[in-house]
Order: sequence, then structure tokens, then C-alpha cells
Amino acid sequence: CLLIVLAVPCHTFQFMSKWKMPTHDPNRELIEEKFGNKKLVVITGTSSGLGRKAALALLRSGEYHVVGAVRDLDKMEAVAEIDGFNLENFTPMQCELNSFDSVREFCRNLNEFRMSKPIDRLICNAGVYQPTLDHAKWSIDNHEQTMQINFLSHFLMISELMDGMIDSTDPRVIMVGSVTGNDNTVGGGGVYPIADLHDLDGFKAGFKNPISMADGYGFIGAKAYKDSKLCLMMMANFLHTKYHKLTGISFSSMYPGCIAESPLFREKRQWFRTYFPIFMKFITGGYVGEHEAGQRLFQVAHDPRCSKSGVY
Repeated sequence: CLLIVLAVPCHTFQFMSKWKMPTHDPNRELIEEKFGNKKLVVITGTSSGLGRKAALALLRSGEYHVVGAVRDLDKMEAVAEIDGFNLENFTPMQCELNSFDSVREFCRNLNEFRMSKPIDRLICNAGVYQPTLDHAKWSIDNHEQTMQINFLSHFLMISELMDGMIDSTDPRVIMVGSVTGNDNTVGGGGVYPIADLHDLDGFKAGFKNPISMADGYGFIGAKAYKDSKLCLMMMANFLHTKYHKLTGISFSSMYPGCIAESPLFREKRQWFRTYFPIFMKFITGGYVGEHEAGQRLFQVAHDPRCSKSGVY
């Protein structure tokens, strides 16, 4: 009999990985009162753009309690009122991705808020794009700002919150990537500068002031954004390989389309902000509005068909 058991493939028993002995949870009634039967979603950057529309779609489904990690709580409060967020199922929390200490504090506050309620979705959405900078800006932790906000702080957040996702029946970590991080596309490979991490010499050297680029070369604002999105998408694949079978968490990345009128482009020149949406609508046909992009991100978080790990 023992030989028969040993001959059975390990994945045959994967469904047993989350079996646990019955335990008494003293917070059970409080959790049911706070969340009901809703899934718990954490999404960064819900006060504008893609995150704002995705959060609204999640709330309107009636199936989620959404925690919005935002830098400016006053702005988030105004947006929630304008858009009609269901505040019974939406909780904004302060999180400054420009500071690792703020990210850690957010994670501590979130864990205290959720008690033993598992996190069902973690959506790494927030980002900055500063293409007009001719010199690097530095985070509170003395790292180049774009890379820390877009990638490093999300990496830290995932590391801090993964343990809180394991008990979910369908845990997903979703990275919002960008076509500009793929050199096999027109947007990524045909528009200078091209995302390229080379041998990660900048990271190897510690990536602190004055080292401003992951590849160790001189600072280019647009490339800093593209490199950060490339890192984010690569991280999804790395975490899938290392942790998916161990934890059951699904790791994926997605590109919602070119949101040509997004606040992401607020630092571009006025002529670009005027003509780029027209170009995307009538020349390339690649224009995507914020509402449609938000629906796409919602689908990746909600649709059972999008639960596969290790995909883009």
C-alpha cells in the first residue's frame, strides 16, 4: 500500500494543501459584521485614473470590500463622493509609496483592520510617469523615485501581505504592467528609449543616490518608467515560479490598453496631451478610455477565467 501511495504524483493531493484543523476564531463575529461574505481586495492608487475606475467596478459588483491604498486621503474622500462609492464596502488607507516606512505602516494597519480575514486580491496599480525630468528625483529612502513607487514599494507590499493571502480560496496578486515594457511591440520596441535592464548593474551597486537607473547608466525619465514596468512584469513571473505551488496564490500581470487621457500623462507637454489621444483614436486605433480600462482590470480580478498564474 505504501508503494502505491508513493507512486501517486504529488499534485494529486494538492487539493488538500489548505485543509486545516477546526479552530475557534474569536474575531469571527466581528469579521462577519464588517465584511459579510464579501471578498477583500487591496488596490493601490484608487484616487485617479485606472485604479479609480477599477475600484468603482469592484464595488458595483457587490462582491467585494475594497481597501484603497492612496497617498492623499482628502482627495480620495472627494473622489469617493463624486463617483458614489459605497462607503460601507470601501476603506481608504494612507500609503505613500515613496517611503518604505509608509508601506510597512499601511500593511500593519491593513492587518489590524482585516483581523483574520484573508486578502483575496492584491492589485499593484499605482504609478508615476515623469518623462520630462532631466535629472532623477529621490525617494525618502534615497532611491530613484519612479522605480521605488512603481516597483520596489509594490515588491515590499507583496512581501508583507503574502502570508495574509494564503487562506483565501482564490488569492490573486495582479501587477498592472505596460506595453512600453515589451520590446516586441510598437509601443515598447519602436519608441525610444527602450526598456532594457542590461545586467542590473544599478541594482547590484545598491541603487541609491547617485545611482538612478537599474542598468547603472545615466538617468532618462521615460526609460525609468519603462524599466519599472518591465521589473513589475518580470516579478509576476518570478513570484509565480517561486511561490505559486507553495502558497496557491496566482501571480499575473496585465496591460489595460493605452489610456491616452489618463492623469499618468499630466507631466507631458500640452501639445502631447492634446494630440496624443487623437493620434491613438484615429491613427492607431489603440485608444482606450478610463472606464473600459477599469473594466478590463476588474475582469482580471473577478473573472474565474483570469485566475491562471504566471501569465500576462
